[in-house]
Amino acid sequence: MALLNFKKRETVENGPVNPTVEAFLKDYSIEVMPRTAEKVEDFRALLPAGTRVYIAHIEGTPIEDMVATAKRLAAEGYPVMPHFPARIIKDAKTLENWIAMYQGEAGVEQALLLAGGVAEPHGEFHCSMQMMETGLFDKAGFKRLHVAGHPEGNKDIDPKGGDANVMDALRWKQKFSETTDAQMALATQFCFEAKPIIAWANGLKAAGIDLPIHIGIAGPAKLQTLIKFAIACGVGPSLKVLQKRAMDVSKLLLPYEPNDVVTELAAHKAANPDFNITNVHFFPLGGIKTNATWAINNGGASTRPVNPT
Repeated sequence: MALLNFKKRETVENGPVNPTVEAFLKDYSIEVMPRTAEKVEDFRALLPAGTRVYIAHIEGTPIEDMVATAKRLAAEGYPVMPHFPARIIKDAKTLENWIAMYQGEAGVEQALLLAGGVAEPHGEFHCSMQMMETGLFDKAGFKRLHVAGHPEGNKDIDPKGGDANVMDALRWKQKFSETTDAQMALATQFCFEAKPIIAWANGLKAAGIDLPIHIGIAGPAKLQTLIKFAIACGVGPSLKVLQKRAMDVSKLLLPYEPNDVVTELAAHKAANPDFNITNVHFFPLGGIKTNATWAINNGGASTRPVNPT
């Protein structure tokens, strides 16, 4: 039996919005995969002009499908940021070929570099830093490179707990940002609680890591869907927010929406303009249309799509 049974709320509401939330959601980005992008007839009916669209590269997805998705999105007017997962890229020659394909077919100028969720590397790369060291992104003139951030740690990088290895990697990437021509930022895993996010971001700044942070936020979805993804993606302490919600009968039949975490982060940003979280990055776990509709309802003018229906 399904834990929840409800219809998705995808109606666009035109009521007043919280001005701090509106400011915080300006220039948000969103993530798609080739198979989910295929289900969207026209992204211009969902997303504001200029929205950065990440394309997640899951192991087994042909590079041709990734490039075709990038080409389609670019043609609709959206800057594309494909994932480059180190562990599924065999070698530098393969990386150079991928870059050439993305640029030749879709004019791609930005990338998210990450290790990738694969236990055994397919070739010579096992982390994003090795790809950065090749110099191929600078050689190709990439204007923006994002790397992964982990507000709740990463057991793949620090299997014994803590954040020593994660912090070493971030210090390396901070130094790299001072030598590359590309703009750099951290794009994080999704979290559900604002206070640990704020503490983590402030801790990075105190440690001398001042890369802008694009905070990962899970879009509206069924509760069991979010719990499944949170466990699979290694979300840590903030998972208790979902577990607590699952025990609240009054909320059990309602879809999760990120209002609380976004509102609290937005208020903190408004009160602390130099706070190093600069953008929101959505993981549309309940569907792209559902996520876009939530953004439109909560983000005011800056989140209105190119072609509103």
